Amino acid sequence: MSATIDSGWDTHAKERTLQQMRIGTVLFDQSKGAAVVTLVEERGERVLPIFIGMWEGMAIFRELNRTPAPRPVLHDVLYNLLQGLQARIEKVVVDAARDNTYYAQIYVTRQETTMVADARPSDALALALRFQAPIYVADTVLETAGKRADFAVGDEARTPPESALDQKENVRAWLETLRPEDFADPK
Repeated sequence: MSATIDSGWDTHAKERTLQQMRIGTVLFDQSKGAAVVTLVEERGERVLPIFIGMWEGMAIFRELNRTPAPRPVLHDVLYNLLQGLQARIEKVVVDAARDNTYYAQIYVTRQETTMVADARPSDALALALRFQAPIYVADTVLETAGKRADFAVGDEARTPPESALDQKENVRAWLETLRPEDFADPK
């Protein structure tokens, strides 16, 4: 699903087309103390890997698996506060990438008012999962940093994988070889 947002709130661009995404996987590298969360196009074949911290990765992983933390983490506190204020998260948008850093916006609605807050993508994604809100990525971000789901295979002309498990393994193999510098601006 695509959507277009007006520039009234957006400090990153005039107008952009968005693609609805879902979280594909969260991978952890304990030796580096980092994680990678992948956003997969709902109606397409692009994947957006985002490097995040280990704790943020654990928060997203817990939300994906609906496993509560032993004590409330920030996302739980924000959820409880927003629920108490009768507010909800309408959507989150990963809308820009600059200097190897992604930027996101969280759309919070209370009664008839919508507020947009700047956020780290990892926090925005954890909240989107908690509120079951849709996740979008700007086409401009996908065009510069997104990868095809079969990117790790290398041969664009090959036949599609025989099963979803094969495709998942190909993406996993590609993600395991990713480095932050792979997303450097090609200026």
